[in-house]
Amino acid sequence: MAAFNSNALSKLCSEDQLALLDSIDQLRLQGINNYVSLPQIIVCGDQSSGKSSVLEAISGVSFPIKSNLCTRFPTELVLRRTAHFSARVSIIPHESRSESEQIALRNFHEELAGFADLPKLIESAKLAMGITPHGRAFAQDILRVEVTGPDRPHLTIVDLPGLIHSETKTQTVSDVELIKGLVQSYMKEARCIILAVVSAKNDFANQVVLKLAREADQSGNRTLGVITKPDTLVPGGESEALYVSLARNHQVVFRHGWHVLKNMDSEKGSWSLAERDAEEAEFFSSGAWASLPPSSLGIEKLRSRLSKVLLGQIASELPSLMSEMEEKSRSTQVQLEDLGDPRANATEQMRYLLHISQEFQALVSAGVGGHYINNRFFVDAKTEVGYQQRLRAIIQNLNEDFAKEMSRAGHYREITDEPSAAGPSGESSTAIKITRSEFITHIEHLLRRTRGRELPGTFNPMIVADLFIEQSRPWEAIVRRHVEKVWKAASRFVELVVAHSADPLAAKALQNEVVKPAMRRIFDEMRDKTTELLRPNQEAHPITYDHSFAEALENLRRERMRKEAERLLAKFFDVSSLQFGPEWRGTFNLEALARALAASTEPEVKRSAASDALDCLNAYYKVALKRFIDDVAVEVIEGRLVSALAAILSPVSVFEMPADQVARIAGEPEEIRAEREQLTKQLEVLRSGLETCKRFVGLRLSGDSILVPANPQQDISSDSSVGDSGSTTSDDL
Repeated sequence: MAAFNSNALSKLCSEDQLALLDSIDQLRLQGINNYVSLPQIIVCGDQSSGKSSVLEAISGVSFPIKSNLCTRFPTELVLRRTAHFSARVSIIPHESRSESEQIALRNFHEELAGFADLPKLIESAKLAMGITPHGRAFAQDILRVEVTGPDRPHLTIVDLPGLIHSETKTQTVSDVELIKGLVQSYMKEARCIILAVVSAKNDFANQVVLKLAREADQSGNRTLGVITKPDTLVPGGESEALYVSLARNHQVVFRHGWHVLKNMDSEKGSWSLAERDAEEAEFFSSGAWASLPPSSLGIEKLRSRLSKVLLGQIASELPSLMSEMEEKSRSTQVQLEDLGDPRANATEQMRYLLHISQEFQALVSAGVGGHYINNRFFVDAKTEVGYQQRLRAIIQNLNEDFAKEMSRAGHYREITDEPSAAGPSGESSTAIKITRSEFITHIEHLLRRTRGRELPGTFNPMIVADLFIEQSRPWEAIVRRHVEKVWKAASRFVELVVAHSADPLAAKALQNEVVKPAMRRIFDEMRDKTTELLRPNQEAHPITYDHSFAEALENLRRERMRKEAERLLAKFFDVSSLQFGPEWRGTFNLEALARALAASTEPEVKRSAASDALDCLNAYYKVALKRFIDDVAVEVIEGRLVSALAAILSPVSVFEMPADQVARIAGEPEEIRAEREQLTKQLEVLRSGLETCKRFVGLRLSGDSILVPANPQQDISSDSSVGDSGSTTSDDL
């Protein structure tokens, strides 16, 4: 096995690449890989294809390799450059594990003094994951091996479990699918370099890794094929010729081509990397393999190829990586803003509620005053939410609708001049249509039943009260519907104000503990005031000192007399209308006309009293209707609702809140505090990572893997290159 102080990986990264690779690893150290995908090398292949041997040869880290064993879990090898040698082993539990299992697996971490203890430690890790002969065969948990030292570059290499062709006694169908899904999840990461390992012991056309690699990387831009165990082929045979053709990139084409390795036989015991490299060089020095370009043979050349491929992958992915970090930074910032300011103690909680109350009052004042100038709150009025935010507009419109409905449908009976129109009205009104004559007959009947000491030809004034109570019967249903509509609109408006002023959890608590109880009290007061305004119109004797009553009464009588005179004249002259009648010539019996007019002004005494009562009812109804509509708008809507909204959540009411209520409303649950801490850390990591990446904007990769300025006149160390390069070529970072 390789010694702990191996310097094999120092050849993987040349000095001109270390600055960029160090920065990518710095991003990983900051935890950026928890939020965005970073470039890494993944080693994939069918079961027993020699993947772990490839990983050891590349990394210089000796893993336990036995011919009858295979990788049972993903192994993540994290290499970091530090001043001192160290090695740590830990387990990253899969998200499918239970909470208790995750805690137990996270507690598994060991320090290593050398690689000799690694096989024993891996066996312990397998037991911790539950991988036993009688337990599970594979695990999705990740064994993380961190190696640091002055000769170690920053790099992450992942060895994945071998792909299984079919089930066996120790490998079930579910194991086959589990491993396939695991490998595919790594392969699909666009910033991963796939080392597709193919064993020469088997026909490459039947090896699953090639199929999956082509599916995940259809263009083949980030896949490098590796052929292992070439020494198992018969020299000069057909199979050897086919694999030589594969190595020439003739059979399965990858952009990065193929590489051939000859690893040591695990049955031969321990060896040094120098011994391994010497034996490999001797094997490739003769036979069919010697005809291949030296750059595609041996581990030393593979390290150089991987260095260039990895650096090229980083170069091509850096712009998209920066874009992704910028987008996730913005998203994280929005999430933090949604959580609001920290509220861990009583002082912070009180300060938070005071801030909410001030903004609440300002928005309520703007909404009820019709000053819709707060662009952060008031959205487009053409939208439903925008209209709901403009409470004054809603109140004005609902009050106008209420006045129209009261005028249209507030009366129980509607007088019509056409007898044929008598009966229930159409859809526009629920009033019962009745002729004036029929209404007078109805009043005559009531007069007989309610007679007092009034003289003949007059009527009991209380008959007007009875008639008005009956005629205004629809008022209550209409006004209560109106009051509820306005209250619901105000409730929705307050809900929107609270949701805008507070974070979702605090807004919900405010709604439940403050706003809804206050709005219910306001609705009760509105309902009580409505009842108070209805009572005089439902129980008391009509009272008014408004001169418009007398004017309305006189106008009604004058209009009725005018219509009666027009009717008699039209009948006398035998015309349909007096407005466009012909010029009359001839002899007329004016005495008969006089008698007819006199008869119309001297009606039957009882019917005259009923007619006068009807005129009083109509005149008083008009006055009372106007007064009631205005009273509802002023006393109920403005006096009990609008004027009370701002006081629902004021600084004074906040100061008067009990401490426990303040904590319930403004206090943060533990999960919110944890989420804030996690988001804050995530934002710091993303911003720091973005700044790290910006140092390489404007640089490009030259043909010999050297980082140079995209503009030859530009100094690499100059910060002026960041963001100044404009459009870039495909080789630009």
